[in-house]
Amino acid sequence: MAQRILIVDDDPVHRRLLEEAVKRFGYRFKCSVDGREAIEILTGKAHSEIDLVILDLMMPRVDGFQVLKETRAARNAVPVIVQTANGNIETVIEAMRAGAQDFVVKPSRPERLQVSIANLLKVATLEGEITRIHKHTEGTLTFDNIVTCSEQMDRVLRLGKKAASSNIPILIEGEPGVGKELIARAIQGSSERRSRPFVTVNCGAIPDHQVESILFGHEKGAFTGAVDRHIGKFQEASGGTVFLDDVGEIPLEVQVKLLRALQEGEVDPVGARKPIKVDFRLISATNRRLIDQVKEGRFREDLYYRLNVCPIWVPPLRDRVEDISELTRHFLARFAAEESKPYVAGITSNTVDMLKSYDWPGNIRQLENAVFRAVVLCDGPSLTCDDFPQIAQATAKPMSYAVAPYAGKKESQTDVYSSPLRVASKWEEQQDERFLQIGAASAFDAQQPPFGYMRSFDGEGHVRTLISAEEEMIRTAISHYGGRMTEVARRLGIGRSTLYRKLKEYGLEETPESKTAH
Repeated sequence: MAQRILIVDDDPVHRRLLEEAVKRFGYRFKCSVDGREAIEILTGKAHSEIDLVILDLMMPRVDGFQVLKETRAARNAVPVIVQTANGNIETVIEAMRAGAQDFVVKPSRPERLQVSIANLLKVATLEGEITRIHKHTEGTLTFDNIVTCSEQMDRVLRLGKKAASSNIPILIEGEPGVGKELIARAIQGSSERRSRPFVTVNCGAIPDHQVESILFGHEKGAFTGAVDRHIGKFQEASGGTVFLDDVGEIPLEVQVKLLRALQEGEVDPVGARKPIKVDFRLISATNRRLIDQVKEGRFREDLYYRLNVCPIWVPPLRDRVEDISELTRHFLARFAAEESKPYVAGITSNTVDMLKSYDWPGNIRQLENAVFRAVVLCDGPSLTCDDFPQIAQATAKPMSYAVAPYAGKKESQTDVYSSPLRVASKWEEQQDERFLQIGAASAFDAQQPPFGYMRSFDGEGHVRTLISAEEEMIRTAISHYGGRMTEVARRLGIGRSTLYRKLKEYGLEETPESKTAH
Protein backbone atom coordinates (compact mmCIF):
# COMPACT_ATOMS: atom_id res chain seq x y z
CA MET A 1 0.00 0.00 0.00
CA ALA A 2 1.28 3.47 -0.91
CA GLN A 3 2.49 5.69 1.90
CA ARG A 4 0.42 8.70 2.91
CA ILE A 5 1.68 12.28 2.76
CA LEU A 6 0.12 15.21 4.62
CA ILE A 7 0.07 18.42 2.54
CA VAL A 8 -0.24 21.57 4.67
CA ASP A 9 -0.72 24.75 2.62
CA ASP A 10 -3.19 27.65 2.78
CA ASP A 11 -2.78 28.46 -0.94
CA PRO A 12 -5.47 26.43 -2.82
CA VAL A 13 -3.67 26.68 -6.18
CA HIS A 14 -0.32 25.45 -4.87
CA ARG A 15 -2.05 22.83 -2.72
CA ARG A 16 -3.76 21.47 -5.82
CA LEU A 17 -0.44 21.30 -7.68
CA LEU A 18 1.11 19.36 -4.80
CA GLU A 19 -1.84 16.95 -4.74
CA GLU A 20 -1.41 16.14 -8.42
CA ALA A 21 2.36 15.73 -8.06
CA VAL A 22 2.12 13.43 -5.03
CA LYS A 23 -0.58 11.38 -6.74
CA ARG A 24 1.60 11.06 -9.85
CA PHE A 25 4.53 9.90 -7.68
CA GLY A 26 2.36 6.99 -6.49
CA TYR A 27 1.61 8.14 -2.94
CA ARG A 28 -1.65 8.76 -1.12
CA PHE A 29 -2.27 12.18 0.36
CA LYS A 30 -4.28 14.10 2.92
CA CYS A 31 -4.64 17.88 2.89
CA SER A 32 -4.81 20.49 5.60
CA VAL A 33 -5.59 24.16 4.93
CA ASP A 34 -4.02 25.65 8.06
CA GLY A 35 -1.47 24.94 10.79
CA ARG A 36 -3.96 24.30 13.61
CA GLU A 37 -5.64 21.48 11.69
CA ALA A 38 -2.24 19.98 10.88
CA ILE A 39 -1.25 20.02 14.57
CA GLU A 40 -4.45 18.18 15.50
CA ILE A 41 -3.66 15.49 12.94
CA LEU A 42 0.03 15.11 13.83
CA THR A 43 -0.50 15.02 17.59
CA GLY A 44 -3.76 13.06 17.63
CA LYS A 45 -4.66 9.39 17.28
CA ALA A 46 -4.34 9.51 13.48
CA HIS A 47 -0.68 10.59 13.55
CA SER A 48 0.53 7.03 12.77
CA GLU A 49 -1.29 7.17 9.42
CA ILE A 50 0.98 9.97 8.17
CA ASP A 51 4.37 8.96 6.76
CA LEU A 52 5.63 12.37 5.64
CA VAL A 53 4.60 16.05 5.77
CA ILE A 54 5.00 18.76 3.13
CA LEU A 55 4.63 21.93 5.20
CA ASP A 56 4.25 25.54 4.13
CA LEU A 57 6.06 27.83 6.57
CA MET A 58 4.16 31.07 6.01
CA MET A 59 0.48 30.63 6.93
CA PRO A 60 -2.01 32.86 8.80
CA ARG A 61 -2.91 32.16 12.44
CA VAL A 62 -0.58 29.17 13.02
CA ASP A 63 2.54 29.11 10.85
CA GLY A 64 4.77 26.18 9.89
CA PHE A 65 7.29 26.86 12.67
CA GLN A 66 4.60 26.38 15.31
CA VAL A 67 3.46 23.16 13.61
CA LEU A 68 7.04 21.84 13.76
CA LYS A 69 7.45 22.86 17.39
CA GLU A 70 4.27 21.17 18.63
CA THR A 71 4.77 18.07 16.46
CA ARG A 72 8.25 17.47 17.87
CA ALA A 73 7.05 18.25 21.39
CA ALA A 74 4.52 15.43 20.98
CA ARG A 75 7.44 13.09 20.13
CA ASN A 76 6.24 12.58 16.58
CA ALA A 77 9.34 12.01 14.44
CA VAL A 78 7.52 12.08 11.09
CA PRO A 79 9.84 13.48 8.36
CA VAL A 80 8.94 17.03 7.26
CA ILE A 81 9.74 18.91 4.04
CA VAL A 82 9.20 22.64 4.52
CA GLN A 83 8.52 24.99 1.63
CA THR A 84 8.24 28.75 1.30
CA ALA A 85 8.74 31.51 -1.23
CA ASN A 86 11.32 33.09 1.10
CA GLY A 87 14.44 30.98 0.58
CA ASN A 88 17.04 32.96 2.55
CA ILE A 89 19.60 31.06 4.62
CA GLU A 90 18.27 32.29 7.99
CA THR A 91 14.85 30.80 7.27
CA VAL A 92 16.40 27.48 6.25
CA ILE A 93 18.50 27.28 9.43
CA GLU A 94 15.54 28.15 11.64
CA ALA A 95 13.36 25.49 9.97
CA MET A 96 16.03 22.80 10.34
CA ARG A 97 16.54 23.65 14.00
CA ALA A 98 12.79 23.34 14.52
CA GLY A 99 12.86 19.77 13.22
CA ALA A 100 12.53 19.87 9.42
CA GLN A 101 14.55 17.37 7.37
CA ASP A 102 14.51 19.14 3.98
CA PHE A 103 13.69 22.51 2.44
CA VAL A 104 12.32 23.46 -0.98
CA VAL A 105 11.61 26.90 -2.44
CA LYS A 106 8.29 27.64 -4.12
CA PRO A 107 7.61 26.89 -6.87
CA SER A 108 9.48 23.58 -6.47
CA ARG A 109 10.32 21.36 -9.42
CA PRO A 110 8.45 18.00 -9.35
CA GLU A 111 11.68 16.05 -9.87
CA ARG A 112 13.33 17.74 -6.88
CA LEU A 113 10.28 17.09 -4.71
CA GLN A 114 10.04 13.44 -5.75
CA VAL A 115 13.68 12.73 -4.86
CA SER A 116 13.28 14.44 -1.49
CA ILE A 117 10.14 12.46 -0.64
CA ALA A 118 11.67 9.11 -1.62
CA ASN A 119 14.89 9.74 0.33
CA LEU A 120 13.17 10.88 3.50
CA LEU A 121 10.71 7.98 3.52
CA LYS A 122 13.55 5.50 3.12
CA VAL A 123 15.67 7.11 5.84
CA ALA A 124 12.71 7.19 8.23
CA THR A 125 12.03 3.50 7.70
CA LEU A 126 15.67 2.55 8.23
CA GLU A 127 15.93 4.69 11.36
CA GLY A 128 12.88 2.93 12.74
CA GLU A 129 14.39 -0.47 11.93
CA ILE A 130 17.73 0.44 13.54
CA THR A 131 15.93 1.67 16.64
CA ARG A 132 13.93 -1.56 16.79
CA ILE A 133 17.09 -3.69 16.46
CA HIS A 134 18.83 -1.73 19.22
CA LYS A 135 15.85 -2.13 21.51
CA HIS A 136 15.69 -5.82 20.63
CA THR A 137 19.32 -6.41 21.63
CA GLU A 138 19.13 -4.19 24.71
CA GLY A 139 15.89 -5.71 25.97
CA THR A 140 13.97 -2.44 25.67
CA LEU A 141 11.72 -3.39 22.76
CA THR A 142 8.16 -2.21 23.46
CA PHE A 143 4.73 -2.73 21.94
CA ASP A 144 5.14 0.54 20.03
CA ASN A 145 7.86 -1.14 17.95
CA ILE A 146 5.54 -3.89 16.69
CA VAL A 147 4.33 -3.29 13.13
CA THR A 148 0.56 -3.80 13.08
CA CYS A 149 -2.70 -1.99 12.41
CA SER A 150 -5.26 -4.79 12.92
CA GLU A 151 -7.92 -4.94 15.60
CA GLN A 152 -7.00 -8.53 16.48
CA MET A 153 -3.41 -7.56 17.26
CA ASP A 154 -4.58 -4.45 19.06
CA ARG A 155 -6.31 -6.70 21.58
CA VAL A 156 -3.12 -8.75 21.92
CA LEU A 157 -1.05 -5.63 22.57
CA ARG A 158 -3.51 -4.29 25.14
CA LEU A 159 -3.45 -7.57 27.04
CA GLY A 160 0.33 -7.73 26.82
CA LYS A 161 0.71 -4.21 28.22
CA LYS A 162 -1.47 -5.08 31.20
CA ALA A 163 0.43 -8.31 31.83
CA ALA A 164 3.77 -6.48 31.61
CA SER A 165 2.94 -4.39 34.68
CA SER A 166 3.00 -7.48 36.92
CA ASN A 167 5.13 -10.60 37.40
CA ILE A 168 2.35 -12.96 36.29
CA PRO A 169 3.38 -16.09 34.28
CA ILE A 170 2.33 -15.74 30.65
CA LEU A 171 1.59 -18.43 28.06
CA ILE A 172 1.71 -17.19 24.45
CA GLU A 173 -0.04 -19.47 21.98
CA GLY A 174 -0.07 -19.26 18.19
CA GLU A 175 1.09 -20.85 14.96
CA PRO A 176 4.79 -20.91 14.04
CA GLY A 177 5.99 -17.58 12.65
CA VAL A 178 3.31 -15.29 14.13
CA GLY A 179 5.80 -13.42 16.33
CA LYS A 180 5.43 -15.03 19.76
CA GLU A 181 8.99 -14.18 20.77
CA LEU A 182 8.51 -10.58 19.63
CA ILE A 183 5.48 -10.31 21.94
CA ALA A 184 7.53 -11.80 24.77
CA ARG A 185 10.33 -9.28 24.23
CA ALA A 186 7.82 -6.43 24.15
CA ILE A 187 6.42 -7.60 27.49
CA GLN A 188 9.94 -7.65 28.91
CA GLY A 189 10.73 -4.20 27.49
CA SER A 190 7.52 -2.74 28.93
CA SER A 191 8.02 -4.18 32.41
CA GLU A 192 10.20 -3.23 35.36
CA ARG A 193 12.68 -5.87 34.19
CA ARG A 194 13.58 -3.92 31.04
CA SER A 195 17.30 -3.88 30.25
CA ARG A 196 17.74 -7.01 32.36
CA PRO A 197 18.63 -10.43 30.86
CA PHE A 198 16.16 -11.97 28.43
CA VAL A 199 17.11 -15.64 28.06
CA THR A 200 15.47 -17.67 25.29
CA VAL A 201 15.30 -21.47 25.45
CA ASN A 202 14.01 -23.48 22.47
CA CYS A 203 12.81 -26.55 24.34
CA GLY A 204 12.10 -28.46 21.11
CA ALA A 205 15.74 -28.23 20.00
CA ILE A 206 17.28 -29.75 23.16
CA PRO A 207 17.81 -33.52 23.44
CA ASP A 208 15.78 -35.01 26.31
CA HIS A 209 18.83 -36.03 28.34
CA GLN A 210 20.22 -32.45 28.29
CA VAL A 211 17.07 -30.47 29.14
CA GLU A 212 17.52 -30.62 32.92
CA SER A 213 21.18 -29.60 32.79
CA ILE A 214 20.57 -26.71 30.38
CA LEU A 215 17.60 -25.31 32.32
CA PHE A 216 18.80 -25.78 35.89
CA GLY A 217 22.57 -26.25 35.52
CA HIS A 218 24.87 -28.90 36.97
CA GLU A 219 27.83 -29.21 39.30
CA LYS A 220 31.26 -30.44 38.30
CA GLY A 221 31.33 -34.23 38.25
CA ALA A 222 27.54 -34.55 38.50
CA PHE A 223 27.57 -37.01 35.59
CA THR A 224 29.93 -38.41 32.99
CA GLY A 225 31.25 -35.55 30.91
CA ALA A 226 30.48 -32.83 33.46
CA VAL A 227 34.05 -31.55 33.65
CA ASP A 228 33.00 -28.05 34.73
CA ARG A 229 30.25 -26.38 36.69
CA HIS A 230 27.45 -25.11 34.43
CA ILE A 231 25.05 -22.26 35.20
CA GLY A 232 21.49 -23.03 34.10
CA LYS A 233 19.24 -20.73 32.11
CA PHE A 234 17.18 -19.74 35.15
CA GLN A 235 20.28 -18.57 37.03
CA GLU A 236 21.56 -16.88 33.88
CA ALA A 237 18.32 -14.88 33.69
CA SER A 238 18.43 -13.78 37.33
CA GLY A 239 16.54 -10.49 37.65
CA GLY A 240 15.23 -10.79 34.10
CA THR A 241 12.99 -13.03 32.01
CA VAL A 242 13.14 -16.66 30.86
CA PHE A 243 11.33 -17.35 27.59
CA LEU A 244 10.55 -21.04 27.08
CA ASP A 245 9.68 -21.58 23.43
CA ASP A 246 7.93 -24.89 22.52
CA VAL A 247 7.38 -25.48 26.23
CA GLY A 248 5.23 -28.52 25.42
CA GLU A 249 8.38 -30.41 24.37
CA ILE A 250 9.81 -30.52 27.91
CA PRO A 251 10.01 -34.15 29.14
CA LEU A 252 7.65 -35.16 31.94
CA GLU A 253 10.47 -35.85 34.42
CA VAL A 254 11.81 -32.29 33.97
CA GLN A 255 8.35 -30.73 34.25
CA VAL A 256 8.38 -31.58 37.97
CA LYS A 257 11.48 -29.45 38.56
CA LEU A 258 10.05 -26.62 36.46
CA LEU A 259 6.91 -26.66 38.60
CA ARG A 260 9.04 -26.38 41.75
CA ALA A 261 11.02 -23.50 40.27
CA LEU A 262 7.75 -21.62 39.65
CA GLN A 263 6.23 -22.40 43.02
CA GLU A 264 9.26 -21.93 45.28
CA GLY A 265 11.42 -19.57 43.23
CA GLU A 266 14.39 -21.91 43.45
CA VAL A 267 16.17 -24.44 41.22
CA ASP A 268 18.06 -27.67 41.90
CA PRO A 269 21.17 -27.95 39.71
CA VAL A 270 22.10 -31.53 38.85
CA GLY A 271 24.49 -32.78 41.55
CA ALA A 272 23.96 -29.77 43.85
CA ARG A 273 23.60 -30.30 47.61
CA LYS A 274 20.95 -27.64 48.11
CA PRO A 275 18.59 -25.56 45.95
CA ILE A 276 19.48 -22.08 44.75
CA LYS A 277 17.12 -19.11 44.97
CA VAL A 278 16.43 -17.41 41.65
CA ASP A 279 14.49 -14.29 40.66
CA PHE A 280 12.97 -14.58 37.20
CA ARG A 281 9.87 -13.83 35.19
CA LEU A 282 8.62 -16.78 33.10
CA ILE A 283 7.03 -16.40 29.67
CA SER A 284 6.19 -19.60 27.79
CA ALA A 285 5.15 -20.15 24.19
CA THR A 286 3.71 -23.06 22.23
CA ASN A 287 2.32 -23.69 18.77
CA ARG A 288 0.16 -26.54 20.09
CA ARG A 289 -2.77 -26.77 22.47
CA LEU A 290 -1.24 -27.68 25.81
CA ILE A 291 -4.64 -28.71 27.18
CA ASP A 292 -4.75 -31.46 24.54
CA GLN A 293 -1.32 -32.67 25.65
CA VAL A 294 -2.58 -32.68 29.24
CA LYS A 295 -5.48 -34.91 28.22
CA GLU A 296 -3.08 -37.24 26.41
CA GLY A 297 -0.85 -37.48 29.48
CA ARG A 298 2.14 -35.79 27.84
CA PHE A 299 2.04 -32.64 29.97
CA ARG A 300 1.45 -32.25 33.69
CA GLU A 301 -1.90 -30.73 34.54
CA ASP A 302 -0.59 -28.86 37.60
CA LEU A 303 2.23 -27.31 35.55
CA TYR A 304 -0.22 -26.35 32.81
CA TYR A 305 -2.29 -24.29 35.24
CA ARG A 306 0.86 -22.64 36.63
CA LEU A 307 1.95 -21.59 33.13
CA ASN A 308 -1.48 -20.66 31.82
CA VAL A 309 -2.20 -17.92 34.36
CA CYS A 310 -2.34 -15.24 31.66
CA PRO A 311 -2.88 -16.79 28.20
CA ILE A 312 -2.25 -14.66 25.10
CA TRP A 313 -3.26 -16.01 21.71
CA VAL A 314 -1.53 -14.42 18.71
CA PRO A 315 -3.73 -14.70 15.59
CA PRO A 316 -2.22 -16.02 12.33
CA LEU A 317 -1.47 -13.60 9.51
CA ARG A 318 -4.42 -14.84 7.42
CA ASP A 319 -6.77 -13.57 10.15
CA ARG A 320 -5.26 -10.06 10.10
CA VAL A 321 -4.98 -9.32 6.40
CA GLU A 322 -4.71 -5.58 7.00
CA ASP A 323 -1.24 -6.14 8.51
CA ILE A 324 0.14 -7.61 5.28
CA SER A 325 0.57 -4.26 3.51
CA GLU A 326 2.21 -2.65 6.56
CA LEU A 327 4.58 -5.56 7.10
CA THR A 328 5.43 -5.75 3.41
CA ARG A 329 6.34 -2.08 3.31
CA HIS A 330 8.43 -2.50 6.46
CA PHE A 331 10.36 -5.47 5.07
CA LEU A 332 10.71 -3.83 1.64
CA ALA A 333 12.50 -0.76 3.01
CA ARG A 334 14.81 -2.88 5.13
CA PHE A 335 15.84 -5.35 2.44
CA ALA A 336 16.15 -2.68 -0.26
CA ALA A 337 18.76 -0.96 1.91
CA GLU A 338 20.52 -4.19 2.89
CA GLU A 339 20.73 -5.38 -0.72
CA SER A 340 21.88 -1.95 -2.03
CA LYS A 341 18.78 -1.51 -4.17
CA PRO A 342 17.62 2.03 -3.32
CA TYR A 343 15.58 2.22 -6.53
CA VAL A 344 13.19 -0.46 -5.24
CA ALA A 345 10.90 1.87 -3.31
CA GLY A 346 7.33 0.58 -3.64
CA ILE A 347 4.94 -2.20 -4.51
CA THR A 348 2.07 -2.21 -7.00
CA SER A 349 -1.51 -2.31 -5.74
CA ASN A 350 -2.38 -5.53 -7.58
CA THR A 351 0.66 -7.20 -5.97
CA VAL A 352 -0.59 -6.15 -2.53
CA ASP A 353 -3.99 -7.62 -3.40
CA MET A 354 -2.31 -10.88 -4.42
CA LEU A 355 -0.36 -11.05 -1.15
CA LYS A 356 -3.57 -10.45 0.79
CA SER A 357 -5.31 -13.30 -1.04
CA TYR A 358 -2.63 -15.82 -0.04
CA ASP A 359 -3.08 -17.94 3.10
CA TRP A 360 0.49 -17.54 4.50
CA PRO A 361 0.84 -20.88 6.35
CA GLY A 362 4.28 -19.74 7.53
CA ASN A 363 2.83 -16.43 8.76
CA ILE A 364 5.09 -13.38 9.21
CA ARG A 365 8.31 -15.38 8.85
CA GLN A 366 7.17 -16.61 5.44
CA LEU A 367 6.13 -13.10 4.36
CA GLU A 368 9.50 -11.70 5.41
CA ASN A 369 11.36 -14.30 3.36
CA ALA A 370 9.04 -13.78 0.36
CA VAL A 371 9.70 -10.02 0.37
CA PHE A 372 13.44 -10.65 0.76
CA ARG A 373 13.41 -12.87 -2.33
CA ALA A 374 11.25 -10.40 -4.25
CA VAL A 375 13.64 -7.50 -3.55
CA VAL A 376 16.55 -9.59 -4.79
CA LEU A 377 14.65 -10.48 -7.98
CA CYS A 378 13.24 -7.01 -8.64
CA ASP A 379 14.83 -4.88 -11.35
CA GLY A 380 12.30 -2.05 -11.40
CA PRO A 381 11.17 0.71 -9.04
CA SER A 382 8.31 -1.35 -7.56
CA LEU A 383 7.69 -4.97 -6.59
CA THR A 384 5.28 -6.73 -8.97
CA CYS A 385 3.51 -10.09 -9.03
CA ASP A 386 6.36 -11.48 -11.15
CA ASP A 387 8.72 -10.94 -8.21
CA PHE A 388 6.60 -13.35 -6.13
CA PRO A 389 6.43 -16.38 -8.48
CA GLN A 390 5.63 -18.93 -5.76
CA ILE A 391 2.84 -16.80 -4.30
CA ALA A 392 1.47 -16.05 -7.77
CA GLN A 393 1.38 -19.76 -8.55
CA ALA A 394 -0.27 -20.63 -5.24
CA THR A 395 -3.00 -18.01 -5.65
CA ALA A 396 -3.79 -19.06 -9.23
CA LYS A 397 -6.77 -21.26 -10.16
CA PRO A 398 -6.20 -24.87 -8.97
CA MET A 399 -5.18 -27.29 -11.69
CA SER A 400 -6.56 -30.80 -12.17
CA TYR A 401 -4.51 -33.85 -12.95
CA ALA A 402 -5.64 -37.22 -14.26
CA VAL A 403 -5.38 -40.13 -11.86
CA ALA A 404 -3.83 -43.42 -12.97
CA PRO A 405 -6.35 -45.63 -14.82
CA TYR A 406 -7.69 -48.49 -12.79
CA ALA A 407 -9.23 -51.67 -14.26
CA GLY A 408 -9.12 -50.20 -17.75
CA LYS A 409 -11.42 -47.25 -16.96
CA LYS A 410 -10.36 -43.72 -17.85
CA GLU A 411 -11.51 -41.43 -15.11
CA SER A 412 -10.28 -38.11 -13.83
CA GLN A 413 -10.68 -36.18 -10.63
CA THR A 414 -9.09 -33.25 -8.88
CA ASP A 415 -5.59 -34.11 -7.79
CA VAL A 416 -5.09 -34.46 -4.05
CA TYR A 417 -2.26 -31.92 -4.20
CA SER A 418 -4.41 -29.21 -5.76
CA SER A 419 -6.09 -26.63 -3.57
CA PRO A 420 -6.48 -22.83 -3.59
CA LEU A 421 -3.77 -22.67 -0.91
CA ARG A 422 -1.26 -25.19 -2.21
CA VAL A 423 -0.74 -26.28 -5.81
CA ALA A 424 1.35 -29.21 -6.98
CA SER A 425 5.11 -28.70 -6.88
CA LYS A 426 7.40 -29.70 -9.71
CA TRP A 427 8.41 -32.82 -7.81
CA GLU A 428 4.79 -33.80 -7.32
CA GLU A 429 4.04 -33.27 -11.02
CA GLN A 430 6.95 -35.55 -11.92
CA GLN A 431 5.67 -38.20 -9.54
CA ASP A 432 2.20 -37.96 -11.09
CA GLU A 433 3.72 -38.48 -14.55
CA ARG A 434 5.70 -41.45 -13.26
CA PHE A 435 2.56 -42.82 -11.65
CA LEU A 436 0.70 -42.58 -14.95
CA GLN A 437 3.52 -44.28 -16.84
CA ILE A 438 3.90 -47.16 -14.38
CA GLY A 439 0.17 -47.84 -14.19
CA ALA A 440 -1.96 -49.11 -11.36
CA ALA A 441 -0.46 -52.61 -11.24
CA SER A 442 3.06 -51.54 -10.34
CA ALA A 443 1.92 -48.42 -8.44
CA PHE A 444 0.26 -50.57 -5.84
CA ASP A 445 2.91 -53.30 -5.88
CA ALA A 446 3.59 -54.24 -2.27
CA GLN A 447 7.33 -54.57 -2.85
CA GLN A 448 8.22 -51.50 -4.93
CA PRO A 449 5.67 -48.68 -4.71
CA PRO A 450 6.59 -45.25 -6.17
CA PHE A 451 8.35 -42.87 -3.81
CA GLY A 452 5.78 -41.15 -1.60
CA TYR A 453 3.24 -43.98 -1.71
CA MET A 454 3.18 -46.27 1.34
CA ARG A 455 2.43 -49.99 1.38
CA SER A 456 -0.52 -51.15 3.46
CA PHE A 457 0.35 -54.87 3.39
CA ASP A 458 3.54 -56.81 4.06
CA GLY A 459 5.07 -59.46 1.80
CA GLU A 460 2.73 -62.14 3.20
CA GLY A 461 -0.44 -60.19 2.52
CA HIS A 462 -1.04 -59.09 6.12
CA VAL A 463 -1.63 -55.52 7.27
CA ARG A 464 1.65 -53.89 8.29
CA THR A 465 2.30 -52.93 11.91
CA LEU A 466 2.03 -49.30 12.95
CA ILE A 467 5.69 -49.35 14.02
CA SER A 468 6.90 -50.37 10.56
CA ALA A 469 4.63 -47.81 8.89
CA GLU A 470 5.91 -45.07 11.22
CA GLU A 471 9.52 -46.02 10.53
CA GLU A 472 8.94 -45.86 6.77
CA MET A 473 7.17 -42.50 7.10
CA ILE A 474 10.13 -41.05 9.05
CA ARG A 475 12.60 -42.38 6.45
CA THR A 476 10.51 -40.88 3.65
CA ALA A 477 10.25 -37.50 5.40
CA ILE A 478 14.02 -37.34 6.05
CA SER A 479 14.73 -38.12 2.41
CA HIS A 480 12.07 -35.73 1.07
CA TYR A 481 13.21 -32.76 3.18
CA GLY A 482 16.92 -33.38 2.67
CA GLY A 483 17.70 -34.21 6.29
CA ARG A 484 16.41 -30.86 7.63
CA MET A 485 15.24 -32.26 10.96
CA THR A 486 13.34 -29.17 12.08
CA GLU A 487 11.23 -29.30 8.91
CA VAL A 488 10.86 -33.10 9.22
CA ALA A 489 9.57 -32.79 12.79
CA ARG A 490 7.19 -29.96 11.84
CA ARG A 491 5.74 -31.83 8.87
CA LEU A 492 5.31 -35.02 10.92
CA GLY A 493 3.62 -33.04 13.69
CA ILE A 494 6.08 -34.00 16.42
CA GLY A 495 8.81 -32.23 18.36
CA ARG A 496 12.49 -32.48 17.50
CA SER A 497 13.28 -34.30 20.73
CA THR A 498 10.55 -36.85 19.94
CA LEU A 499 11.93 -37.27 16.43
CA TYR A 500 15.46 -37.94 17.72
CA ARG A 501 14.10 -40.45 20.20
CA LYS A 502 12.32 -42.33 17.43
CA LEU A 503 15.46 -42.27 15.28
CA LYS A 504 17.26 -44.00 18.11
CA GLU A 505 14.43 -46.52 18.64
CA TYR A 506 14.39 -47.49 14.96
CA GLY A 507 18.16 -47.53 14.60
CA LEU A 508 18.16 -44.71 12.06
CA GLU A 509 20.96 -42.71 13.68
CA GLU A 510 23.62 -44.07 11.32
CA THR A 511 21.65 -43.55 8.11
CA PRO A 512 23.03 -41.02 5.58
CA GLU A 513 19.94 -38.86 6.07
CA SER A 514 20.30 -38.57 9.83
CA LYS A 515 24.01 -37.91 9.50
CA THR A 516 23.17 -35.04 7.18
CA ALA A 517 20.67 -33.73 9.72
CA HIS A 518 23.27 -33.56 12.41
